[in-house]
Amino acid sequence: MSLAPWADAFVPVFGLLALGAILKRRLLPDDTVWAGIERLIFWVLLPCLIASALSTVRFAEVPILGMAGALWAALAAGSLAAILIARALGEGHAAMTSVLQGGIRFNNLMGFAIAGALWGAPGVAYAAVAVGLIVPFVQTAATLAFALGGGRRVRAGALARQVLLNPLILGCLAGFAIGLVGGLPPGLQPAVRGLGQASVALGLLCVGAALTVRGLGQRPATQAATAALKLVAMPAMTWALCAALGLAPLPTAIAVIFMALPTAATSYVMARAMGGDAPLMAAITTTEHLLSVVTLPAWVWLLAA
Repeated sequence: MSLAPWADAFVPVFGLLALGAILKRRLLPDDTVWAGIERLIFWVLLPCLIASALSTVRFAEVPILGMAGALWAALAAGSLAAILIARALGEGHAAMTSVLQGGIRFNNLMGFAIAGALWGAPGVAYAAVAVGLIVPFVQTAATLAFALGGGRRVRAGALARQVLLNPLILGCLAGFAIGLVGGLPPGLQPAVRGLGQASVALGLLCVGAALTVRGLGQRPATQAATAALKLVAMPAMTWALCAALGLAPLPTAIAVIFMALPTAATSYVMARAMGGDAPLMAAITTTEHLLSVVTLPAWVWLLAA
C-alpha cells in the first residue's frame, strides 16, 4: 500500500480526534455544546449515513450470511472473554460491564472514515452492512449485562423495544427499505447523503472532546486486558473466522477493521446512566483510542500484505 492512501485514512481520523480534544479545552469548554452535537449525530446524521450507504448496496452480491457468522461468533467469544477477564481480575459486576463494553463495542465513525478513505464507496457500503450486523448484538449484550446486575427482571419486550428503537438500527432498516424501492426521489438522496457525510467529521471531533486522561493510572491490569481483547484478540478472531468461511478480501477487511476499532465514546454515557463503573469506562475508552494509533494502522498493513 502506498503512503498516500495510508495518510488519507489515518491522518484525518486521528487529527480530528486531537482537534476535538483541543477545542474542548480551549474554544468550546461547555459540555452542553458537545452533548447537543452528540445527540444530533446519534439521532440524525449517523442514521442518514448508514441509510444512504445501505441504499446503494446490491445485497445479492454481498456475503451477508458469511459476514454475520464471522462477526457474531467473534462477538459472542469476546463477550465471554470479557466476563472471564473481569472475574479473573476480581472485578465486581459494575466493572465487568465496563470491560464488556470496552471489549465488544466500537467507534463506528472511525470505521466509516477509514473504510471510505481506503476502499471508497464500496468500502462505505460494506461498512454500513457491518454496522447493521454488529449494533444489534452489542446493544443487546450490553443492555442484558446491565439489567442482570441490577437484580431486575429482564423483560423481553422492553429489551427488544430498546434495541429496535436504536437510531442506528432504524437507519439500517431505512437503508434496506430505500434500496428495495429503488432509492430516494431526486433531490432527497443528495440531502440525506450530505447529512450522513457531516456525521464523520463532527463525530470524530466529539470523540476527541470526550477523551480524558483522568483515571488512566487506575486498575492498569484491567485496562490492559480489555485493550488487548478489543484491539488484538477480536480482530484476530474475526480474521480467522472470515478465512474459515471463505469470505472475499473486501468483506474480510471491513469486518476485521470494524472489530479492531476502539470502543464507542458513548460507552461512558451508558455506564453512567445504567449503574456501571463510569470512571473505569472513561479510562478504558481513552486507553483504547490512544493505543489504536498504533494498532489500527498495523491491522491495515497486515490486511494489505
